[in-house]
Amino acid sequence: MSIRRESRGELRAWHQATREPVCVRWARGRITAVEPCSGAVPERRWIAPPLFDVQINGFGGVDFQRDAMSPGDLLRAARQLRAAGCTRFFLTLMTDAWPRLLARLERVRRLRARHPELRQAIAGWHLEGPFLSPEPGFCGAHDPRAMIPIRAEHVRHIRAVTGADPVLLTLSPTWAGAPAAIAVAVRLGMRVSLGHTDASQACLRRAVRAGATGVTHLGNGCPAVLDRADNILWRVLDTPGLIASLIPDRVHVSPPLFRLIHRVLGAEAIYYTSDAMAAAGLPPGTYTLGRLTLEVGPDRVVRLPGTRNLAGSAVSPLQAVFRAAAMRRCAWQEAWSRLAQAPARFVGLPGGLEAGGPADFCVLDVDARQKAVTVQTFWSGRPAGPPVRLKP
Repeated sequence: MSIRRESRGELRAWHQATREPVCVRWARGRITAVEPCSGAVPERRWIAPPLFDVQINGFGGVDFQRDAMSPGDLLRAARQLRAAGCTRFFLTLMTDAWPRLLARLERVRRLRARHPELRQAIAGWHLEGPFLSPEPGFCGAHDPRAMIPIRAEHVRHIRAVTGADPVLLTLSPTWAGAPAAIAVAVRLGMRVSLGHTDASQACLRRAVRAGATGVTHLGNGCPAVLDRADNILWRVLDTPGLIASLIPDRVHVSPPLFRLIHRVLGAEAIYYTSDAMAAAGLPPGTYTLGRLTLEVGPDRVVRLPGTRNLAGSAVSPLQAVFRAAAMRRCAWQEAWSRLAQAPARFVGLPGGLEAGGPADFCVLDVDARQKAVTVQTFWSGRPAGPPVRLKP
């Protein structure tokens, strides 16, 4: 291996997506070549594109829902995510009073604009609300009192604040104005995902015809107890044209259900998200998610105090990949794609290792059983931190 801290470098390794030996070269922060390698390649070294998570509510003690968040806070969260394999993410804002939420979005966008490092890390914005269902269970950890019907003017307001930035909008299609608003969002270049809803199948199909293409954290944002014959899970699985995100932390979706969803939808209609909040990357304790105070116990599960209700997760994107592989009983290389190339493709952004692209990648060393042992992230051709050792 030849990896240097200077602006040029070269790496010979096995390619995560093709599973073939490659030689990757870079200069001045950009990849200059990804070529088949005929020479000697380390048997246990792999290279993969960095992870890309479209639902990050906070990380490393930083809560993105807090108006007091400073540029230093945001940089600290982005750097911790990067060191753990995730170089790009969509900063996610949750339900709040509409004027307050729009002002928060405008503020974090200004913070991002001031720092080239943040402009590289924050690839876009995900608004999860306030256009969700206020019904008990379906509202999840979101405040039902702040829910409002979506209208086309709301979508235009979002675009006015975000400029040409990529935007993912999660909404319930049950609002009367949802189909028209979805059509406007798509015309303005946004991706629309359905979630926190008890929409009928006819309603889901109308949303798809209007341009919705995703489902946010399938299996969540709904009551713990559902009608066994007719529920939102079955309706989504039977609605063509939707790509579902899953939270592979072994809690939000049980391993059997996780495997069954893959069998029904197929891997190409699924991407993963950590749904990380401020507790991700930190020990058990008390953390915030907007106005909520949440508890993270020894099991590393985020709950509303005194309840079993979940509110985001404390896993990192990197942990999510290997938990997904364990639940699916598949190779880590396959799970990796679902939290790297697949979410990037869903939001219309590049996500692989390509000549001309940024020299951002992960180097994985594996053991004799091809189980990943360490992961080191490179950003603009330089190490973003020491190798992360994975727990068995």
